[in-house]
Amino acid sequence: MINKLFAILLLLVFTGSMYIKAQEPAVVKTGIEVLAEQDFEPLKGKKVGLITNATGVNRKLRSTIDLIYNAPGVELAAMYGPEHGVRGEFAAGDKVDTYVDKYTGVTVYSLYGETRKPTPEMLEGIDILVYDIQDIGVRSYTYISTMGLAMEAAAEHDIEFMVLDRPNPLGGNKVEGNIVEDGYFSFVSQFPVPYIYGLTPGEVAIMLNEEGWLQGGAQCELTVIEMEGWNRDMTFDETGLPWVPTSPHIPHEYSVYYYVSTGVMGELGVFSEGVGYTLPFQVFAAEWIDETELAKNMNALGLPGVRFRPIVFKPFYGRDEGKTLHGVQIHFTEYEKAELMKLQFYFMQVHHKMYPDVKVFEMGKNRWSMFDKVTGTDQIRKRFSKNYSVSDISDYLNKDITSFLEKSKNYYLYK
Repeated sequence: MINKLFAILLLLVFTGSMYIKAQEPAVVKTGIEVLAEQDFEPLKGKKVGLITNATGVNRKLRSTIDLIYNAPGVELAAMYGPEHGVRGEFAAGDKVDTYVDKYTGVTVYSLYGETRKPTPEMLEGIDILVYDIQDIGVRSYTYISTMGLAMEAAAEHDIEFMVLDRPNPLGGNKVEGNIVEDGYFSFVSQFPVPYIYGLTPGEVAIMLNEEGWLQGGAQCELTVIEMEGWNRDMTFDETGLPWVPTSPHIPHEYSVYYYVSTGVMGELGVFSEGVGYTLPFQVFAAEWIDETELAKNMNALGLPGVRFRPIVFKPFYGRDEGKTLHGVQIHFTEYEKAELMKLQFYFMQVHHKMYPDVKVFEMGKNRWSMFDKVTGTDQIRKRFSKNYSVSDISDYLNKDITSFLEKSKNYYLYK
């Protein structure tokens, strides 16, 4: 009997360990890790200009800055950083001028603020620009804008450009939203891609180069150091890589799902999306809302892959600091099935039925310009604000997806 129990116990332990092993994340090597395995051969003998930020690390969280700086035969000659600086040493919104990195002594130029594209002075003596920033796969997030402008500068000055590729945390299959239209291109909608574009930074770079989307149809001499082990079905939590916050309100890899779901609505400045509280982009809320009724009505829609629960909270900072807000928290049950971008419009549809006298777009009138820039058109605002019905914009949001997928597939680096 004891031997039988022992055998069963061993079987349970063995099968349990098999189950745990099956659930372990895949091992994905990012571009910087692949480049390091190549002993930085493509950079040897060259003066390197590095475009990066705090997300530019290997799986052991060692900075790409330090890896390239210490690479034999490679000269790190200059660095360029978006908001927060190249090591994340500046707070959100801080003005960042040219400075010297205290660890390497290398000059750092800011690409945040008035100068978003490297100037000839910034590029003096540079042989190759290397880009290593973790993106989130959303058009309005501006990192691909920074990359594209740097590619333009490289093309104009006959400088090589290299992308150290990283995963798209939304995966490589999800595409949502219309393409940017003439008159609405801006730093938050720099190129004619959908709101969720389903590409890695390296794939975006190839597409920008080959489609003639850089200024004047310019092309740079482009190299992409591909990842190993990544595929299009992967979300970030499946890669085995550490997540470094891409900005203060994207603290976790799953924060990206919520950014897409509430961020456009947040541009109106009428509702809280959770920024200022511990749940950035994870809520729909306002002072006047009945949270229980809202949750019931949102769940009654039967939207795929998502559920809503009532929530009451007080933001710690920002526009709604100290106010008691009522609303719902978003909970994804099957992320792949959820239509992320439409969620905020479904919320505004339900809210309008509950509170028809609250004229959301009139209240947010002074924010129309940014709302339109983020959506890449004025048609979403105009069509939706007539009846507050998702059915009035659904076709418009979906109209470019098939054609974009057909085009973007030509630039896939991964299956």
